[in-house]
Amino acid sequence: MNEKRLSKSEWKRLEKGLCRPKRPVWPRLSAKDRKEAFLYANSYREFIDRAKTERETVKAIRDLAQKMGFMPVREAKAEDRRLLWTFKAKAAALAVIGKAPISEEIRIIASHIDSPRLDLKQNPLYEEEEMAFLKTHYYGGIKKFHWVARPLAIHGLVVKGDGSTVPIELGEGPDDPVFTINDILPHLAHKVQTEKKVSEAVPAEKLNVLIGGIPLLGPEDVKDAVRLRILKALNERYGLVEEDLISAELEVVPAGPSRDVGLDRAFVGAYGQDDRSCAYACLNSILGLEVPPVTAIALFLDKEEIGSDGNTGAKSSFFEAVVYDIMRHCGSPIKAKGLVDIFMVSKAISADVTAGIDPNYKEVHEERNDALIGHGICITKYTGSRGKYSANDAHAEYVNWLRRIWNSSGILWQAGEMGKVDEGGGGTVAKYFAQRGIDIIDAGPPLLNMHSPFEIAHKADLFMSARAYKAFYLG
Repeated sequence: MNEKRLSKSEWKRLEKGLCRPKRPVWPRLSAKDRKEAFLYANSYREFIDRAKTERETVKAIRDLAQKMGFMPVREAKAEDRRLLWTFKAKAAALAVIGKAPISEEIRIIASHIDSPRLDLKQNPLYEEEEMAFLKTHYYGGIKKFHWVARPLAIHGLVVKGDGSTVPIELGEGPDDPVFTINDILPHLAHKVQTEKKVSEAVPAEKLNVLIGGIPLLGPEDVKDAVRLRILKALNERYGLVEEDLISAELEVVPAGPSRDVGLDRAFVGAYGQDDRSCAYACLNSILGLEVPPVTAIALFLDKEEIGSDGNTGAKSSFFEAVVYDIMRHCGSPIKAKGLVDIFMVSKAISADVTAGIDPNYKEVHEERNDALIGHGICITKYTGSRGKYSANDAHAEYVNWLRRIWNSSGILWQAGEMGKVDEGGGGTVAKYFAQRGIDIIDAGPPLLNMHSPFEIAHKADLFMSARAYKAFYLG
């Protein structure tokens, strides 16, 4: 074989035409875009600081949407094109009616607004050794050792015996006390922790939140005086009695605001970026839509971290109810077959984060196929685990459609999955929308420290995710 040796210029031309380089986003942004990326990160941080639970997130979404002219669907008039739904205060949807009839297509971006945390048990308060504690039950996939010996806050809602509701937020204000879960000192940890597997070092039943330590003054022979002082304080502050804690949703989350991370402020560090980073990007993209080519829907769902069950999760009928309302609002015939027909021609993004390659733990990543931090939004064709079990696997035609939309819109994106095949994996809401007949793919920013109390996201990835979602709606 007589092969001609290429010149350097021919080599570069061929490489540029055939190869897909891996390049970070930041050097490819204009000065204006770099400034916008930092501004976007600031507004994002403001959002996640006030949205540490599903209820708080729904309220923040509703408030921002109504300022931008979205009308609750039950109050909307025929001419209104920006619609708002909330359900059980834990799920929300926004829609902007497009130019084309909804029978031709709708475009959906679905994110989830729940995050791993600790929930208080139904009978949480007890006293032991003159200290008062709250029993917890962890929610979602956590490493239990992340939650000990750190400042914690309590957020949530209590429904009192008379039916009135009391919002709770303790541990966030500058004068608020914080709470914590005690850990054993290393001097005494050899048998109870050091010799165990990491997953067993902090048993779930030891995730007890320290809430008090001063006994209520009274008769000398009384018991549980610290516990009674805490109940008295809750009664004086909120009008609560112990039985009210049964009809309550109180979540223990990391105390304190999000932070810029790094001397160059390249990253955002915060609790709950899985998946409120995607929820905010989705919200930001739909708030700015005027009249898109087809109807655009943004879904903000609950319960993803525990399988999307319950009537506020992706398996529920909330999404169908939203689309039926849109059909009614647009004057389309209300029939089940019509709903199915719409689903079968529609496109969606499961807006969820993925794992970024951590240089400290390269052994669990497949470097050719996992997401790089700072390289833009990542599309994940399939999730699942070990052989794609429990996954949506997006069709090649749909992947091609999305990549052409993003390329023509100047979106900087990458493609990846979550770790080596036999290391584990994960799932998202994508499969539940695929079951309805909708073309869907996962797309979101890569994170470090995922499911920890302090997740890390690159500002370039956050910024590019918001742009990518808007391009999806407009493409």
